[in-house]
Amino acid sequence: MKKRILITGGAGFLGSHLCEQLLNQGNEVICLDNLFTGRKQNIAHLMSQPNFEFIRHDITEPITVEVDQIYNLACPASPPHYQYNAIKTIKTSVMGAINVLGLARRVHARVFQASTSEIYGDPEVHPQPESYWGHVNTIGVRSCYDEGKRVAETLFFDYHRQNGVDIRVVRIFNTYGPRMLPDDGRVVSNFIVQALRGEDLTIYGDGSQTRSFCYVDDLINGFMKFMETDDFTGPVNLGNPGEFTMLELAELVLKKTGGKSKITFRPLPPDDPRQRQPDITLAKNRLGWEPKVPLSEGLDHTIAYFSQLLKSPAAHQPRTMKKPVRPQTLN
Repeated sequence: MKKRILITGGAGFLGSHLCEQLLNQGNEVICLDNLFTGRKQNIAHLMSQPNFEFIRHDITEPITVEVDQIYNLACPASPPHYQYNAIKTIKTSVMGAINVLGLARRVHARVFQASTSEIYGDPEVHPQPESYWGHVNTIGVRSCYDEGKRVAETLFFDYHRQNGVDIRVVRIFNTYGPRMLPDDGRVVSNFIVQALRGEDLTIYGDGSQTRSFCYVDDLINGFMKFMETDDFTGPVNLGNPGEFTMLELAELVLKKTGGKSKITFRPLPPDDPRQRQPDITLAKNRLGWEPKVPLSEGLDHTIAYFSQLLKSPAAHQPRTMKKPVRPQTLN
């Protein structure tokens, strides 16, 4: 059945892929984005479709539309971007959640919250199940994102309990693929861009820290399965349980790009998690979902994307920011 669907953060990395897939299903899609980290070029190929609409808007301000479903993806997700304006990041998570929940309540829409594995902090439980409450620094440099997402989860469940809002909360683990920003500071894009440019690959720490990498197509498939599943609010982990050290990832990227770059090591930033791996038992049991794309195959697609992107003159123009932010590669 055709639905009218609002996607906040719809011009971003994940949001643009979600817009595309929902349109392919025959839905009407409203893409809302303030274009801080989202890009019009991510959705340029969708603009001519009659069922697609783009609205430039900041979700910290209320929005009034008539929709059947809402996907709330609005928030900068990489450390350089969310640390650039920490207060704005918190406002996006908290006020954005209040605004989409208020809208969902008024129009009786099912509403999806893109939460994050960062709510687990530097975990003392491994792998991380949904029942784990986390180990998070409330006043650190990453707290604007971690705590903002934690409060958003609280708001979603309070609106559900108090007002009967139909919610879905997903905790996203590291995801990669085409349309990532070349300057977003995340480890996959950092390594690929550095290798393609012939620069040294930068590892923060000794390279033993682990992450689990999910290809974007798998994640979006999980989103859509979750939204079509009744009587299940979550939270649910979505990610690839395959665990890799940073050193393993760097060596694989170098092998695939044929680069001659060296690997260099720098001090580990504050509050950076040592391990990150999802327990996806709940997703398997309740959604019938698990990732299909292995890291090697996903990296091939992502390297091909960045290889083409870096041929554009615009890719060599650094993004202007008002104050320097130390890149953090492991998110």
